[in-house]
Amino acid sequence: MTNEFSCLPGMTPHASWVTTRVIEQQQLAPDTYRLRLHCPKAARVITPGQFFMVRPQGGTDPLLGRPFALYDTVDGEEGPEAIDFVYHVIGKMTGLMSHWTQGEAVEFWGPLGNGFPVAHCRHLMYIGGGIGYTPVLAIAREALGHRRYGLPSRSSERTVDRVTLCYGVRSADHLADLTDLNAVDGLAIRQATDDGSAGHHGLVTDLLTESLQSDGAPDTVFCCGPLPMMHAVGRICEAAGVDCWLSLESPMACGFGACFSCVTRIRTDDPDGWDYRRTCVEGPVFPATQLVLD
Repeated sequence: MTNEFSCLPGMTPHASWVTTRVIEQQQLAPDTYRLRLHCPKAARVITPGQFFMVRPQGGTDPLLGRPFALYDTVDGEEGPEAIDFVYHVIGKMTGLMSHWTQGEAVEFWGPLGNGFPVAHCRHLMYIGGGIGYTPVLAIAREALGHRRYGLPSRSSERTVDRVTLCYGVRSADHLADLTDLNAVDGLAIRQATDDGSAGHHGLVTDLLTESLQSDGAPDTVFCCGPLPMMHAVGRICEAAGVDCWLSLESPMACGFGACFSCVTRIRTDDPDGWDYRRTCVEGPVFPATQLVLD
């Protein structure tokens, strides 16, 4: 059963605050899980790159929710009825989540933020570092015309010729189960590991640089992962004149812009040359050219 609460000011259109339940949990890699929540209203309207806040029902420890990006939506008899997200166990909240079982009651608010734009290009490349690879499933399915997202649907047909995921982790032991991604017709996957135990030996940004020097270079790049990696991707794309969008993983407390805990620096025409923007409201996805890339 899903109980709805009033939306708060600052939430994105179609956002809701609900108490819902866990449908399924699956381990994808060491300390990495895919969690499925029953939430038909959110599943019908959410778009790739948007996020939502999740916390246990009731109680005060932890008091705050945690932000998670959409992995994909799941259909029921009457259309989308559930959302999937993937998380890595790194603290108290995600440690608790790893023990959630079917039927567990949780609080959920979203969808939040702006998400990635619909890509219209020949070659869309997604750079994902660590857990940052997860938004690519919905992005690729939408861009390749396999699935629709949003209400009304943002796109009803294929908008790119090809999609490539460049996925980087520390070692082969940290590679997630990519079964869902391998099943997407038209999505190519390249891997990089810092220690060379799988795929390219080196940084995932090496794959981007190599591709930009080839005949099949990407003309649009989406990216999510560790901040230093995203900044490097932004600088590489800017130097090459390639459109690049970065999804920031800033720590958030509320998710709807009230607390200003997730601000990031944006280039402006002000005397100082920059100003703050809230990642949860104006983002989390920004054109790389708008960000102050240290």
